[in-house]
Amino acid sequence: MKFIFPLAAALALGACGVETASTAATGAALKKQELEQGRKTMDQMQQKIDQANLQAQQRAEQAGGDK
Repeated sequence: MKFIFPLAAALALGACGVETASTAATGAALKKQELEQGRKTMDQMQQKIDQANLQAQQRAEQAGGDK
């Protein structure tokens, strides 16, 4: 009987460590996904900015040629 209680306590505390590690891994996976989505959004915005700059440049060239 003296052996069962410490064993049960050790198993319970050990399980807490496993849960903490699992939670940390899940959190890390979510952060990675957020970073990837952020990069994707940033790339899309940069493409739109580049496209708008190109259009502005083309309009300026057309306006200069019309004079």
